Amino acid sequence: MSNLPKEKNSNTSDKGVTKFFNNYFSETLTFPTNQVDAVISFFEKRGFDKSAAISVATTLLQQAKLDNINVFKLLDTLKGLSELQLSAIVTEILNYNRERSSTLGFKRTSTSNKTEKRNIIV
Repeated sequence: MSNLPKEKNSNTSDKGVTKFFNNYFSETLTFPTNQVDAVISFFEKRGFDKSAAISVATTLLQQAKLDNINVFKLLDTLKGLSELQLSAIVTEILNYNRERSSTLGFKRTSTSNKTEKRNIIV
């Protein structure tokens, strides 16, 4: 005897009902293949793994479509960024599309002189 739930028969009608209500509040977005390939290859050329590039590309394409921005124009603006700047932008975009309880962070190195930040009382 197992504690796992019994598998449902795929011929039952509740499968369609479940699928309908799982997607009730989410809008289906579609993208042209040339846009998908361009965004994925953009991030792969900048050192992202394949799975990370796909994940970031998916989020970026969704956000660009929702904001009514041409994704190729967006990629043109990202081309001139350094690796650190690109990572910061990608982190901000991913955080914007995540739950507030689960955010990503990154480390920034401070170039300012720490002695200037002290309070000196004379």
